[in-house]
Amino acid sequence: MTITIRFGPADPLNCRFALSPGWETQAALRALAHAPHGTPHGGWVRRTLPLARSLALDPLWAVLPARGYTPDFLFPPPAAPAATVAEEAARIRATDPACAHAQLTRALAGTPGAARTAVGRGLLADPAAAVETLARAVVRAWEGLLAPCWPRLRALLEADIAFRARRLADGGLGRVLTALHPQVTWRDGALRIARRPGHSRVLTGGEGVTLVPSAFVWPGVAAGFEPPAPAAVMYPARGVGHLWAPSAPLDPPRALVRLLGRGRAAVLRALDEPASTSALALRLRLAPSSVSAHLSVLRGAGLLESCRVGHQVLYSRTALGAAVLAGRAQEPPGPPAGG
Repeated sequence: MTITIRFGPADPLNCRFALSPGWETQAALRALAHAPHGTPHGGWVRRTLPLARSLALDPLWAVLPARGYTPDFLFPPPAAPAATVAEEAARIRATDPACAHAQLTRALAGTPGAARTAVGRGLLADPAAAVETLARAVVRAWEGLLAPCWPRLRALLEADIAFRARRLADGGLGRVLTALHPQVTWRDGALRIARRPGHSRVLTGGEGVTLVPSAFVWPGVAAGFEPPAPAAVMYPARGVGHLWAPSAPLDPPRALVRLLGRGRAAVLRALDEPASTSALALRLRLAPSSVSAHLSVLRGAGLLESCRVGHQVLYSRTALGAAVLAGRAQEPPGPPAGG
């Protein structure tokens, strides 16, 4: 089956990227409950699962099945570039109880017997209280499980957005959409996501599709939010396989150290993906003020460029910076022959 989102004339103009700590929290909980061994998050799951089990998250886990429908009201439209968890929880709390009851019934039906458990019966008996219970659980899960590692996660997600922004500039929206994930294709004005179950959705208001990078939705994609929920695709961010690798100072080439100095050489070497000052400081174990000074010098020399993603400024190598790192910097061409 395939989820098909057909674009209207104005929709390509209104596609956007956004980060959602609330969405990421629920993707992380699903990974904790259902991720098989050997995933990129295996070590994190082993370290975190005992804490997660102590946070009284059973009502939330009950409506986050490994496959099938999850209540749309738990995924309020993510604000660009990113909302706080408190803001997203407030939007969850604004859900109409009748709407919540219908969505909870559908979600619990996806797991045999779930509606007859004590947790399931409690959620369905008082949907207004269920909305409050679930909103509190999202905040509790965020504060206990994701907030401590959010700087690392956010650096990964923002680097992914910066990478895809460059793809947009180089090849247009179609190139961005088709490169999101092997399950995602773009053809004849329609975005198609190979998933079960499938359905079709036609965008009529020019709202476009919100693209939400995620560390924890790996290896698949999450999509299929039905009206009035926003059309959105949550896809795996690039570099998830290295997310939990120990941070350690990189060893730049000795020639580069002689040219730039150890600090600036390490910063240039570290920018295989776009990164913010704080992310580089964390990775290189340097003071943010030192990293900021190195970035300023490298940018002034034309070795780096910067772009703003929300409140963060991300840095990446220019072609000259990449050539210097590779040891292939060349002299500028001379005047034409006969000039």
